[in-house]
Parts: sequence; C-alpha cells; structure tokens
Amino acid sequence: MIAINKICASILSRIKPGEAEKVRLASLAESIIARVNSTAQQEGISASAQLVGSAARGTWISGEHDLDIFIMFPPSLEREELEEKGLYVARKVSQDAQSFEERYAEHPYIHAVVDGFEVDLVPAFNVERASEIKSAVDRTPFHNIYVASMIKGLEDEVLLLKQFMKGTGVYGSELKTHGFSGYLVELLVIQYGSFMKVLEASRDWKPGITIDIEEHGTASHNDPMVVVDPTDPQRNVAAALSLDNLCIFMDKACEFLENPDEAYFTRKVPEPLSDDEFRKILAARRTSLIAIELEAPDVVEDVLFPQLHKLEYSVNEMFERYEFCVYNSSVWASDKKAIVLFELETARLPLVRKHGGPFVWSKEHALAFKSKYKDSNTFSNVFIRNGKYMVEIPRKYHEAPKLVDSEILNCSLGKHLALSIKKELHALEDEKILDVKDEEFRKFLRRFFEK
Repeated sequence: MIAINKICASILSRIKPGEAEKVRLASLAESIIARVNSTAQQEGISASAQLVGSAARGTWISGEHDLDIFIMFPPSLEREELEEKGLYVARKVSQDAQSFEERYAEHPYIHAVVDGFEVDLVPAFNVERASEIKSAVDRTPFHNIYVASMIKGLEDEVLLLKQFMKGTGVYGSELKTHGFSGYLVELLVIQYGSFMKVLEASRDWKPGITIDIEEHGTASHNDPMVVVDPTDPQRNVAAALSLDNLCIFMDKACEFLENPDEAYFTRKVPEPLSDDEFRKILAARRTSLIAIELEAPDVVEDVLFPQLHKLEYSVNEMFERYEFCVYNSSVWASDKKAIVLFELETARLPLVRKHGGPFVWSKEHALAFKSKYKDSNTFSNVFIRNGKYMVEIPRKYHEAPKLVDSEILNCSLGKHLALSIKKELHALEDEKILDVKDEEFRKFLRRFFEK
C-alpha cells in the first residue's frame, strides 16, 4: 500500500492543477461569461452564461485547457430560436478568438480557441428541473449541481481515476472511443469513495453491473454497465461504454493492484510502423490486408466514427457472404482521409466454388436445379453428395478488391460516407497500403497488429 500511495502522490504532483493555472482558468472563464452576458444584454436577448463541466467542478487535469460555457435561454423559447440566438451570441463573443467554428452535437454550438483554451459555447434551455429538459445538453447544469454537492474532498481521487483510464486507453465517451466519460468517473468516485476503492470494486464487476447512487432508477438497460444518472432516473450515464473498454479497465485495475506501477497512468504512444516492419509482419502472418480508403467528410468525429463503424460492419458481412474469412478489422480517420482496414485469411479465393442444391427427393426443386445448371457455365456436371444435388460453379468474385469496388454501394452506408464513396474510393491491397504515408495512420497500423 505504501508503494501505491507513493505512486498516487507522484501522479498527482504531475496532473493536479497549480494555483496559477486555477487562477488563469477562472479568470478566462469569468471574462468569457461577462462577454456573453453583456453581448446578450446589448442585443436585447434574454440569456446568461454559466460555466459547467470539469472546470466548474474542480476535476480537470492540469494542461487540459477546455472550458464548457453554456448560454442559458428561457425554456419558453422555440428550439429554432435557441439555435439562432445562441449561435449569434456565441459568434459575436468569439470574434476576438484565435479561431472558431460551428460544430454540431444535438444542436449547433461554437467551438473557439481563446488564449490557448478550447472553449465550447453551447446554447441550452434553462429549465427548472432535470425532468423538464428539452434537449440532452440541458441536463449538464444539473450534473454540475449534483457533483458539486457530493465531490468536495474527492477531487484528487477523480483526477487519479481519470488519469488511470487515460493511461489504459479507456477514457472518453465520444463515439470514437466508447470509454468512460468525465461525469461517469466522478459518479464512480462518489459511489465507492476513492480511486483505490473503485479499482478494488471493479474486481467483482461483471457485464450488466448496475450502480444507482440515488436508488431511483426506473428504466431497464441492456448495456455492459449501468450507472443510473442521479439527475434522471431513466438515463444510463454509462450507455456509451463498450464491453471491451469496461473489461480492459477491469483487467488493468487487477494488474495494477497486483503490481503497482506508474506506467499504468501514461498512455504509450506507438511508433509509426515502417515499410520494412509492415512487410515483415505481413510475411510472418501470411494473411491479406484490404484498406478501403476514401475522403473524410467534413463532419465532427461523433458523426464520422459511427458511420465508419457501420461501413466496417457492413463490409465485414459482405466479405463473409462471399466466403472471404475476416480475421480483424478497424477504422482510422484524419481531417482529410478515412480508412477501414480488414485483415483477411486470403484476398484470393479459388475460381471454383461448390454450390449446394435441394435434396434428391424434393422433386419439383430438384428438377428446377438440374435444369438450371444443365447447359450453364460450370466446372462440373450436377452430382449428388449426402442426398443433395451439387454443382461446381465459377465464383462471382474471387478477388477481395474487386468485390469491394463492385459491391460496396450495396452495403449499408451512412449518408456522409456514401457521398464520399461515390466521389472516390480506393481498395488498397497489402503493399499498396504503404502508399499511405500519414504518420498517425502508421501508428494506427502498429496498434492494429500489436493490439
């Protein structure tokens, strides 16, 4: 335990914001809030700003310069008016920012960079109770109130748990990661009382584990982990968490408790995979790689990644349908390019395939089968095996890249990716994948193989 205490103290000395950083963040937040309020007043708009998220709750990690500032409007406003007026105020406030752009979650908001801080200016309805929310973001101020009332004295425990999850790669509820959100981390610490107690408790977790701090849950959920929102009895705070990330956390928690080490708090950044390493890996594994490369649509990651995973799942099904055995698959994207990568047992199948027909005694179907293949382009005559008619016929597709080129538009596609695919697509095979020189893609390739 002494070793763990020393490790925790060392980690905190690195990640706990100092007084100067706290003052700088508070000062900037106050300045932006004042600008939002004065802009709204000058324009005759009934709205006021509020700081929410980890910055408001004192649970942000040093160096994470993120501010979530909500622009609160009366709930009597129509949603279209909220979006219009909210964006108007946010844009005016962001005029002096280093940069700003419109982004979209449940509704549009402005993301700006101000004095090196990433600032989200989000319009929301100022409802009185969580049960009256008109959009998902309206819940956040209630999360603030709840956590602020429960977290005092536990802030360092939240920082340690967040950093442990970052180090083990399971932090972040965005749809690219499917990990633990900051709010979920705070609730776990509130439930169990400390970073160490969360780790110890996780040794007994099983998929389906349910935590209901306020004992008020009213809905059933079919998720790997259920943490009932203390501000909304029907909502599962852990809905975005994947089974794999839950289990990775449980596994790493066990390992850390057995053999404590600071390394668990630092995410290892992989080296880009070189051309020679790629060739050696491919030769050793004796599998085939197919990379579907396309232009990344100009949408936020929470829109892009679900569509990439939908494409991955749909093409996986297509490969299996045409008898290509898929070993692994994953997705990667940059600002400009998106890639869905498949590892196949082989990308080249024999030209011939066995095609099974009906049982010999099913007379009507048997006659139709024999008639269909009597004068067809086949590798064999119709024959009988185990009571069924069989025939050896040519495959429609025996090369995986050709299958992708010809049939991908028949796969289930998200609307933005469908447009990109119609514009241009490359099905790269094996060494052709080395044409993609992007360093981040090469890091992704190393993770793809090494896991």
